[in-house]
Amino acid sequence: MASNMEVFCEILIAILLPPLGVCLKRGCCTVEFLICLVLTILGYIPGIIYALYVIVFQNREGSTELGAPLNSA
Repeated sequence: MASNMEVFCEILIAILLPPLGVCLKRGCCTVEFLICLVLTILGYIPGIIYALYVIVFQNREGSTELGAPLNSA
């Protein structure tokens, strides 16, 4: 579990440079990074929203922190 300061720094980076925040959280050659990069190029605000979604609501196992894995039936 990440500390509050770590999450705060990730959110701050995601607001300043959305693709960098996603890259640090998920990696540079991931679908999430490419989606964030495209959204940031098309519009800065959609890139921020998506980066915050990836950082706050998704963890590294591909499931949401609030519920069950995405592929569960």
